[in-house]
Formats: sequence, C-alpha cells, structure tokens
Amino acid sequence: MKTALTKWNRISLVKRIVVGIIVGVALALIIPDAKVVSLFGTLFVSALKAVAPMLVLFIVMSAITKHQKGRQTNMKHILVLYGIGTFLAGLIAVIASFIFPVKLSLVTGDGDLTPPDGIADVLESLLFSVVDNPVNALMNANYIGILAWAVVLGITLRSASEQTKNMLSSFSDAISQIVKWVIECAPLGIMGLVFNSITTNGLSSLLDYGRLLLALLGCMLFVALVVNPLIVYANTRRNPYPLVLRCLKESGITAFFTRSSAANIPINMRLCEKLKLNSDTYSVSIPLGATINMAGAAVTISVLTLAAVNTLGIEVDFGTALLLSVVSAISAAGASGVAGGSLLLIPLACSVFGIPNEIAMQVVGVGFIIGVVQDSCETALNSSSDVLFTATAEYAKERKAGGDVAAGV
Repeated sequence: MKTALTKWNRISLVKRIVVGIIVGVALALIIPDAKVVSLFGTLFVSALKAVAPMLVLFIVMSAITKHQKGRQTNMKHILVLYGIGTFLAGLIAVIASFIFPVKLSLVTGDGDLTPPDGIADVLESLLFSVVDNPVNALMNANYIGILAWAVVLGITLRSASEQTKNMLSSFSDAISQIVKWVIECAPLGIMGLVFNSITTNGLSSLLDYGRLLLALLGCMLFVALVVNPLIVYANTRRNPYPLVLRCLKESGITAFFTRSSAANIPINMRLCEKLKLNSDTYSVSIPLGATINMAGAAVTISVLTLAAVNTLGIEVDFGTALLLSVVSAISAAGASGVAGGSLLLIPLACSVFGIPNEIAMQVVGVGFIIGVVQDSCETALNSSSDVLFTATAEYAKERKAGGDVAAGV
C-alpha cells in the first residue's frame, strides 16, 4: 500500500485530478445513490475554506515583517492589471451581447436574497469589511478584513525582535505545509464534487438556457484565451500562452470545481511558489485578487443585464453600454469570493437601465439555474487570472530590468 501511494503521489497533481474527474463521472452514472462519494467533495472544500483565512493572515504578516525597505513588490502594477482585466471583460461581454442578443424566459427568483441598492452600498460594504473585528473576519472568511489586519500587524511588527519574526515565519511555514496536505487530497475531493454535481443537477435543466450559456461561456473563453494573453504580451513581450495555459490548468481546473475564489487561494499560492514568484508580492496579491479581480463576474453581470434589457425591449446607446462596462467592473470588485457571489450584483447593473428590482431578481433566479456551469467557469477565469497577472507584473519587471542593463542604465 505504501509503495502504491508513493507511486500515486509521484504523478502530477493535474493528471491525478483528471483521474478523479473520470472516476466521479463513472460513479455518478453507475451508482448515483452512493451519496457517501459526495462527502469527499464537501470535506475537501470545507478543508480549503478552513485553512485559507489562517494562511492569508500569517503569510501576509510574515512577508511584511521580513520585507526590506527598497525592495519592489509590484503591487501597483498588479492592481492596474486587475482593473484593466476586469473592465475589458465587462466590455467584451457588452459587445458580444450587441452582436448576439439573448432573451430570457424570466422565472421567479429567491425572495430571501437582498441585493445592494447602488454603488454606494457596494463601496460601503467593502469599507466596513476593512474595519471588521479580526476574530469575526477569520470566522466569516472576510478576506478584505483579514488582509487589512495582516497588513497593519505586519507593518507594526517590522520593528519587532528577530525571535518574533522567526515565530511568525514558522507559523506561516506550518500552515503552508497543512495546505500542501489538503491539496494532495484534491483528486478525491474533485471526484466527490463531480459526483454531486451530476447526481444533483444533471444537464437537462440547462437545455432551455443553452443560448444564454453559450453567450456567457463564449465571452469567458474569449477573455481567457484572447484578451488576457494580449494583456500579458503587452507587458512582457513574450509568448503568453505557456503561462496562460498553465494558470488555467493548475488553478482554473480546481477553481472550476470548488466554485470559490476564496477556497482556491491555497492552490494559487502553491502555483506562485512553483513559478518562483516573489513571495512578498504574491502573499498579498493572491488573497486581494480573490476579492477584487473578477473578470468572470463582470462578464456574468453584463451578459445577464443586457439579456434582461433585450427581453424588455429597452433601447441601449453606446454611451449607456460603456457605462454598463464600468458599473459591471466596479460591481464585480464587490462580489464575494464564494459560489454565486456575482449574481446579487445584477440588480445593481439593471438599475442603470431603470429595470425594477422585481424583474432584476427574476434574472438572478435564472443565474442560479445555470449556475452549475456558469459559476464554475466564472470562478475558473477569476482565480486563474490572479496568478496570471501576478506573474505578468513580475516578468514585466524582469524585462524592464534587462532593458535597463542592455541600455547601460
């Protein structure tokens, strides 16, 4: 048994995940009543969600306490890339919706859902998340609050003794090791998630929304395989596809099944480590990206909003459509890093066109119906681009440094 486990662990994680997917599909088709299989998926996602808040807190604190003055972290560049990527995703979705208009058969949404009333509500929520009680932030996986406390404590502890800094570093290393153990269980976890998805939802319920799904997935694929590579090339002047495809393979696959940018933070941290990126940078950029880098959410908000507009026969001019791109980008930054987090921001975008909340919430209901596919693809795009843009900023810095050396600067 030990020999078999050793050989199994030598196989790359992606190949093991593919095996898990195949086994999950087979079990769902052969023994759909074996609900115990789905338990593996629930346990895997719960373990990721449990360890991620502590990982973010200690890794960010440790990185800041050890940061030396004058060392560049590229955070400004990464934030610009996050913003550009999210805005362009919303713009692509708007253009696609004009070229391939979609209409909806509206259904009744969940009456218990409470969407924000406007941009001010989204920004207010973000600000209150920043000043959240640290214990409450950890308990509720409020990553903005966790990040804020980690940064403040890290800056404060920069003048602490070396023993204190080493203790923080040891805690960070210990939690990172726990994360590695959890990630090794990914094949079993994803097997359970695939099994549960097929036995619970099936695909028949999605047939009526095929055109809407094609619009959403087409936009996300275009952003992932065309827009993001162009952004990478513009910054690095190198073939972007090896990096793009690796991020999609090693981050996007797990994000597709966990459907949570927050739960995928440990996966992204490990990928950044494998890419040999600056830990001072990615220890901050990855958890921050899980909250504000939401290209997939911008696509969802724009496409579903314009589908409602088309259904109601509302005329839209270019200026209003451009405004929707901006609103969807800002709204997406306020989407929570959990499954379905972007859907409650659709009423906010609908308000740009004067669509009443009752109808907008019906659109949210449609979003939940197709969420089994839409939200998985959205999360895969969101989470994989966190690593992509972090790596892009670092490679762009290396390129600039090489150019300066060549120029004799």
